[in-house]
Amino acid sequence: MRVIHFILAGALLMGGGVAQAERLSPEAKLAKILDGRVAGAPVNCIQLYNIQSSEIVDKTAIVYRGRNGTLYVNRVNGSAAFLDDDDILVSKTYSSQLCSIDIIQLVDRSSRMSSGSVSLGEFIPYPKPPKTAAAH
Repeated sequence: MRVIHFILAGALLMGGGVAQAERLSPEAKLAKILDGRVAGAPVNCIQLYNIQSSEIVDKTAIVYRGRNGTLYVNRVNGSAAFLDDDDILVSKTYSSQLCSIDIIQLVDRSSRMSSGSVSLGEFIPYPKPPKTAAAH
């Protein structure tokens, strides 16, 4: 029984090293998310009903996924040091839009305690790239 524990512990340690070696830098992760897309003109607000999901890129940006496939990247005003990819975004809006003047609260996923807040900047849209015709 003790041998099995050592084997499992060794496997976990080896797997953990591989996972850490493959971890991308935040800027590389954002570049991977935006791969093949071209930035559009910045906008100050996005419609809440159009947002399907959001993702924090650690200490870099917030990516909002639109229902039409457009990604909206928000590099927050001031320091992005509070952005943690394991936090939960909590926004209090007073209209049907999320705007560059809004403040987003960050909540630690484990403790459910506030871990800071960030002020949104402009939203940079990255539309879904057009489908290319397959070569025959």
